Amino acid sequence: MTGTTWTALRDLLALRYDDFRTRLIRQFGSEEIASETLHETWLRLDRPGSAGQVRSPPAFLMRIAANIAKDQQRAERRKTKRHEADEALDVADPAPDPARTVEAKLDLKKVEAAIAQLPKRTQAILMASRLNGMSHQAIADKLGISKRTVLYELKQAVVLLDVMLKNNSYSDCTDGG
Repeated sequence: MTGTTWTALRDLLALRYDDFRTRLIRQFGSEEIASETLHETWLRLDRPGSAGQVRSPPAFLMRIAANIAKDQQRAERRKTKRHEADEALDVADPAPDPARTVEAKLDLKKVEAAIAQLPKRTQAILMASRLNGMSHQAIADKLGISKRTVLYELKQAVVLLDVMLKNNSYSDCTDGG
């Protein structure tokens, strides 16, 4: 066909709409994509003048529609990737900020200073239990005391540390020590 007009292509699209729609559904797996694509194709064909020489108008129309569908899919993927990137940027950084790091170090020094004021055996029991993960019986065996004594001293250590930290009644190591 020589000198095909845009109007003739629009007429062909209208005449064979169901055939084009079926083929696009098969190609892209979506009725929605097929309908949107054919609508967009119709709008793009709304031009005055000639489309030039078109050997196979049905194939030409399918190529236009398929290209529109592919462009829309690419745009949707880019939009999805941008959205995922935006969501990733919204995730809070799990690393503490410098102020929190300093605060945590000061808190640790306070705890260490408070522990240093506990009796030596209570310190040993606390460290063995909380830092080394030893069982109460293993601590009792190691120190040659009863398991009940270990439990009592652990409880006392926690109470004393709590009181010292709340009242700041430990030798403050933040003043340069």
